Amino acid sequence: MKILIVEDEMLLAQSVKELLETKGFSADAVGDGENGLAYAETGVYDLIILDVMLPKMSGFALARQLRRQHIGTPILMLTARSELEDRVDGLNAGADYYLTKPFENAELLACVHALLRRQGSQIDELSCGRTTLSLDTGVLACGGEHIRLSAREFDVMRMLMQSPDRNISKEALLERVWGYDSSATENSVEVYIGFLRKKLSRIGSDVRIVAVRRMGYHLEAES
Repeated sequence: MKILIVEDEMLLAQSVKELLETKGFSADAVGDGENGLAYAETGVYDLIILDVMLPKMSGFALARQLRRQHIGTPILMLTARSELEDRVDGLNAGADYYLTKPFENAELLACVHALLRRQGSQIDELSCGRTTLSLDTGVLACGGEHIRLSAREFDVMRMLMQSPDRNISKEALLERVWGYDSSATENSVEVYIGFLRKKLSRIGSDVRIVAVRRMGYHLEAES
């Protein structure tokens, strides 16, 4: 599972990132609200750990923007502000839980696990039309037919299925799937989109990957 940390105290962000990774999670950390929003909008994260006091965009504003876009990723707010009014504001903005700094690692992990459990089947499987993607096994299935995806095919398909109505740019796919330090090019994205189209066809999927010039890719299911 993949977790986004939006926290401008970089020592704390790195500490939380390392803690989560020791527990088997994949984690990314960014230090301001605008970058946090850009990362969160990709839809690849199972949970967002969000500070309130951030440069460029507050945690409250970020949470409200995500909820306006109908992005339902669970949000755990971390903040030094413990007043009741602040906690209420955070929950009203769209946060699912509010954890006050300083906190114990065990308390943070308990909150993370509780919020992920609350997602239930949404964490285990994604769907678009009659086509499903198992997040446990990496199997793509439709109407009784199924096929296993490679690790990179899975990551690309997961991004597309988590935001089926939004165009995902090649740049976003490169950054989130291959990583900032990768030497991969946009051609790499095109190659894997081709692989996925063949596999969707092989299982008789009712979903197709649509390319929009200069915008990226999105999924469309047969009506």
